[in-house]
Amino acid sequence: MQQSSRLSLYSNSILLLKKLYFRRQYYLLMRKIDCSVVASVFNEEECLQMFYESLSKILHSSSISYEIIFVNDGSVDNSLSILKNIASKDHFVKIIDFSKNFGHEAAMLAGIDHACGEAVICMDSDLQHPPELIPEMLQKKAEGFEVVNMVRTIRRDAGFLQKMNSKLFYKFINSISTVKLAENASDFFLISQKVCKILQKNFRERTRFLRGIIQLIGFRKTTIEFEAPKRAAGKSKYSFFKLLKLSLTAISSFSKIPLQLGIITGLIFSIISIILIVFSFGMWLFGKTVPGYTTLIIFMSAFAGIQLFVTGLIGQYISYIFDEVKERPVYVVNEIFENENHKKNKQKIA
Repeated sequence: MQQSSRLSLYSNSILLLKKLYFRRQYYLLMRKIDCSVVASVFNEEECLQMFYESLSKILHSSSISYEIIFVNDGSVDNSLSILKNIASKDHFVKIIDFSKNFGHEAAMLAGIDHACGEAVICMDSDLQHPPELIPEMLQKKAEGFEVVNMVRTIRRDAGFLQKMNSKLFYKFINSISTVKLAENASDFFLISQKVCKILQKNFRERTRFLRGIIQLIGFRKTTIEFEAPKRAAGKSKYSFFKLLKLSLTAISSFSKIPLQLGIITGLIFSIISIILIVFSFGMWLFGKTVPGYTTLIIFMSAFAGIQLFVTGLIGQYISYIFDEVKERPVYVVNEIFENENHKKNKQKIA
């Protein structure tokens, strides 16, 4: 009889603890979220678990309410399976699965669209954006900053040529753009919910340079410098041509000077033409033949090359206008997995 009462008491205690646990989980899920972390994922199976463990450890120790939003950008490896396994065990993880690869920029924008936190942090899932810096970023938010840009001072896995190209890119775009971008700014940044809502409703270009838009948008902002370590595993998904395309997108998004190149070169060649006309006329008056067949051919070839180059620049800008006119979605969501029940919303279009 006494043993039966002890078992009953033990059973009731276990039941009470379960109720308290689920009540706490419900409270944490329903209360206002302090921080949303958006991490884009594309074929990161080798380092995804390490990234999640490092990130969740930092967030848990910060004593804040949070959510982690993984955006699977059409991964063809086991990234999605790993993410589903993580979400099944962690109530604070949400997975947005794209129908195909839409690119890193679209993935960040999708995470921002679904973020509910008072602070929204975007970062990569390859551990080159250290989660250990999140408390410092949140401290800046607490100080009243709406935008916190993370600026790389050192990148451990970048070669000399890559570092030089990055430096030249920022110097060039800052020289031709009215918007001055922080040199070596990264896709690792914090924005407030106020800025997040603006990005959800505005700045919906199909061709965008998000780290530039973050600096263009205004509000009180600051920067934090950091050293980017080597990738924990795997290799960079950005090839030379992808980086070149991103650079062209950034230049066309923040400057009209390439379009004005035709006016500048036209003026230069007009001046040269006037000089040649005056020179030829003077030679004719003095009864001298004007040599220069080779010069004429070089001049015409250079002029034709510049014409084609400027025409190509104009065509590039027109192609961006064409993309905007078509109004195709920035991304298409296949499924959304949320909490332990994996709530699914299929075929949502942003």
